[in-house]
Order: sequence, then C-alpha cells, then structure tokens
Amino acid sequence: MDIKKLQALVIDALEDVKAQDIKLFDTVHLTSLFDRLAVASGTSNRQTKALAASVRDKVKQNGGEIVSIEGEDTGEWVLVDLGDMIVHIMQPAIRSYYRLEEIWGDKEVKLGAAKRTSKRSAASDEAPKKTSRHVAASQAEPEDEPKKPARKTAAKKAAETAPAKKTAAKKTAGAKTGVKSAGQKVKVAPTKTAQAYKKTAAKKAAPAKKVAAKRAPAKKTRSAE
Repeated sequence: MDIKKLQALVIDALEDVKAQDIKLFDTVHLTSLFDRLAVASGTSNRQTKALAASVRDKVKQNGGEIVSIEGEDTGEWVLVDLGDMIVHIMQPAIRSYYRLEEIWGDKEVKLGAAKRTSKRSAASDEAPKKTSRHVAASQAEPEDEPKKPARKTAAKKAAETAPAKKTAAKKTAGAKTGVKSAGQKVKVAPTKTAQAYKKTAAKKAAPAKKVAAKRAPAKKTRSAE
C-alpha cells in the first residue's frame, strides 16, 4: 500500500476514537525499517485498546497488512506494526516518560498535509487519464458511413461502349458488302473466274451445236427414202 494512503488511514482511525495529541513523523532518513511513525495518547487502558483496534480494522478494510500488535494485555502502551509504519498508542504518563518525539521527531509531517496528499493520490488513481484528440480519434471505432456510388472510370466506360461500337461496325460492313441478316436469302455475285469459265464452256459448246444441227437434216432424208 502507498505510504501516503497508509498514513491517512491511520490518522482517520485514531481520530475516530478521539485520540489525543496525534503526531506523525517521517523516518526515511533515520532508519530503513519503516518510513513513518505515529504517536497518540489515550486517557485509559480501554481507550488505548480501542484505538489500536480501530487502526487495525481500518487498515485491513482497505487492503493493508498488519504485521503485529503488542501491549494489548496491559493497555498502557500499545504498538501496532504496519510494516512501513509504526503506531505508538500510549497513556500520557508513559508518553512523557519515554519521549519518543525527541528520538524520531526530526521531521514532523503535518496531519492536514498528510490527508490532502493522500486524497490527491487517490483521486489521481481513480480519475481517467486524458487523451489527446488525435489519440482518441485513432482509437475510436469507425462508424458505418453510407457508401458513395463509385465513379466509373474512363476504362470502364470504354469497355461498356465497345460492344455497341462493334455491332454498329458490323452493320455498316454488312451494308457495304450487301450481306443480309440471318434468315434471309443472300444473292452472291458470280466471281470473275466463274464468269470466264462460263464463257469458255459456251464457246466450246457452240461448234458442237452447229455440227449437230447439220447432221439432223441428213437423217431426216434417209428416213424419207
């Protein structure tokens, strides 16, 4: 547990049971055994025991550790060992006799300052850390925005218009060559080779027809005889 939080809990526990003349000292520069030492007075054995029990319960409720408690049998001087902090609860006569303040009181911590620092540390632990706008924007989940229709690129437009251009080109080519659409009869002009072949065949057939014509009368005269 943080030492500032621990010392605030001890002071609150002592004040709850009306402890007298509470003193708090910083002992870091004097010993490595503990960092804080508190001294308080109780007017009777019953009060000193009640003060020790209040400190014990308060620290335990907040997750602190109780190492040991000594002197509860007599109640004249009760010592509560909290590890980083030692609490001495004494009756006035015992306190004035041992004078612990002269031994450990080189650096006294004001009770009000101790409470304020503990509250600030607790508030800083609980308060959410501030983040910059850039970090918050990067961590925020993107909202579902309506998707904009994608603009057609020039390549897509050209690809879409290409079939129409091809069909138009085919129509114009068919009109020039005289080729009709499917389902209609197509008249094809005879080629030059076919025309030449017909002419030569006609020339060869003409003498044969003449010879046949000459021979025909001779046959008729023979039949007549």
